[in-house]
Amino acid sequence: MVINHPRKLLLINPADKARSGFLNDASTRFMPLGLGIVAALTPSDWEVELLDESFEEFVFKPADIVALTSFTSSATRAYEIAAIYRKAGIHTVLGGIHASMCPGEAAKYVDTVVTGEAEGAWPALIADFEAGMTKELYSGGITDINKVPHVRRDIYKYPYVYDLVQTSRGCPAGCDFCSVTQMCGKTYRERDIDDVLDELGETTRPALFFVDDNLVNNKKGADERAIRLFKGMVERGIKKHWLSQATLNFADNDEMLFWARKSGCILIMMGVEAETSQALKDVRKHLNLKRGVESYEDIFRKIHKHGIGIMAFMIFGMESDRKEDLYARGEFIRKSTIDAYQCTILTPLPGTGLYERLEKQERIVFNNYPADWQHYHFMVGTVNTPNLTIPELESGMHEIWHNLYNKEAMRRKMFRTLWNTRSFTTAYWTYATNHNYGRMFLEKRAGTGVSGPAWRRFAGAIYLQFTSRVIWLMYQLVWTRMIRRFTAGAR
Repeated sequence: MVINHPRKLLLINPADKARSGFLNDASTRFMPLGLGIVAALTPSDWEVELLDESFEEFVFKPADIVALTSFTSSATRAYEIAAIYRKAGIHTVLGGIHASMCPGEAAKYVDTVVTGEAEGAWPALIADFEAGMTKELYSGGITDINKVPHVRRDIYKYPYVYDLVQTSRGCPAGCDFCSVTQMCGKTYRERDIDDVLDELGETTRPALFFVDDNLVNNKKGADERAIRLFKGMVERGIKKHWLSQATLNFADNDEMLFWARKSGCILIMMGVEAETSQALKDVRKHLNLKRGVESYEDIFRKIHKHGIGIMAFMIFGMESDRKEDLYARGEFIRKSTIDAYQCTILTPLPGTGLYERLEKQERIVFNNYPADWQHYHFMVGTVNTPNLTIPELESGMHEIWHNLYNKEAMRRKMFRTLWNTRSFTTAYWTYATNHNYGRMFLEKRAGTGVSGPAWRRFAGAIYLQFTSRVIWLMYQLVWTRMIRRFTAGAR
């Protein structure tokens, strides 16, 4: 009797071995959404399994196809794993942002490279494999947004904190340091809101991350679309704490902010990047330049009014930055009403205008590819700038990170968030976010105040919850008395 076993697809999410980064904490280990889409595009008669190195060390598992994805920093690791399977005669495939930007390099290490978006390539690849005629390169290009399937979520066996959902693709901004426009195009492609809400109904985790590069785009009617999404979540009883990425225009519509919060928005991630016009010009951050750096605090205030916290992406080591500019940017973060902050070193990712320019100028120091890709995680210097050497940049950044991510600084930010947003939940989320970034940026450095034995971190968390709750109760008491006095005076 002949038993026909189903073909098996093994999906692998490799982890950068040079630095823990987001792997420091379970709350920052995000499910590989692209692999969930690949799983959804795979015929039902295939067995599909996910191996995520964010949670478990790689061990060899037999399969018919091994498909990997990678960011630039994890590309080196992806190539290492692919070599093991190629040696065993198992067909290897690599897709994702790095393979799309460096297909020639990737082709040296895997059997098949997929560039662009998976929907335009994966069905043909599977059909060709079953027919025994797989090609070396498949170009997915830009997908019709209406053909994007719901993510296959049964493959996510790991304890991810967030469910990930994408409502749109594409970005016209073209910032110098970002490869999103190159990967997903300059035009916003928006999924039907009812379809998004249907997929949200399939999620099971209490926390949600909308992974759009800009949840509220700059097209006419974008606010109305966002309101429909947020209202729809409320009407369908989709109760999640959620966060997403947006630009400064997120604060433009008060009604949209109201529904964002009502639907569960706790934190919005914004590309602030820098506090000076010159630094913004360095990276072609045109929207921020148009709004003006003087508009930041007013924008933050409008968002805070609805109980939503701001997590700012900040970049150090711009072309014009001197050492004093690094410290000034750190001081801006400390004094501003930004709640949480990701402070990274400018890194030239392949596919960006920044990379092309610096490569031509022969200014990239970490250029022994693919081995050096593992250093492209935004926490070390990879280029010498006109005003700063790599040692000067890194020594300044370690001091700035310590100043911003020590316990006293983070607690001070948390209490300020509590005052500005009147939300204990938002304040706690922003503290936890800063705590995780502190562990990430100050990894392997003693005396940072953000690491230590597990029992000490647990005790610190209990102490934080206790002190935060006391402050919150005091705040509520004072606020209630102020309201009563005001209303009594009005009468």
